[in-house]
Amino acid sequence: MFLLCFLLIPTSSNSQQAELPEGFVFLKDIDPKIIESPRYYSDQNFLGKPVPGYTTPRVICTQEAGEKLKVAHEALNKRGYRLVVYDGYRPQRAVNEFMRWSQDEKDQLAKRLYYPSVDKIDVFKLGYVAEKSGHSRGSTFDLTIIKDGQQLKPLTISFRQLANGESIPFLDDNTEDMGSSFDLFHNVSHHDSKLVNVEKLEKRKFLRDVMKQCGFKEYPYEWWHYTLENEPYPETYFDFIVGKS
Repeated sequence: MFLLCFLLIPTSSNSQQAELPEGFVFLKDIDPKIIESPRYYSDQNFLGKPVPGYTTPRVICTQEAGEKLKVAHEALNKRGYRLVVYDGYRPQRAVNEFMRWSQDEKDQLAKRLYYPSVDKIDVFKLGYVAEKSGHSRGSTFDLTIIKDGQQLKPLTISFRQLANGESIPFLDDNTEDMGSSFDLFHNVSHHDSKLVNVEKLEKRKFLRDVMKQCGFKEYPYEWWHYTLENEPYPETYFDFIVGKS
């Protein structure tokens, strides 16, 4: 079992805002009811360790993306769910670390849980990680949903069999079961994968429909990945720290 130990400590909104470039906000300042579980601040990610550029367990995004995500959250609330966000803005230095990691064949720390059937050198070619990530433009989120009234729990690891007989790891944090867990580099994570049953596909479709209605577009290879349709910085990749440098 992994322990999820993020303490979301209230701090001064004004002091936080002063640390961010113009046009960026802390998501909590837009919608404090959205649950944040910043995986790249922790060791619960495909590197198996905290990622450079994340020095505080908070989610940052552009003002426009945050406001649209709040609308999506309100729509989901009406259906009995809350949003859980795993990542928002991602510094370019974090992406650079992903590139370095992919070339280090000796580092297989998190393979069993995040890329059991993929050679890590292929994660960029297969579309699971990008050298220029939409996250670094500030208007992309990795997210899922949890039933209203429920809370995140420490990750528990199990293994499940897919429709093709293959076994995959499943990291359960008490969010809705989408058939595969966040950041699993596998075909089962594709939005419309035939490796999961109809019930799981319907849950993915439900989330996708709400997000699209609220101005976001999905990424076909990752059911958790959404980008604001009319993002304010479509050609700019930022590299400021998530938190204090």
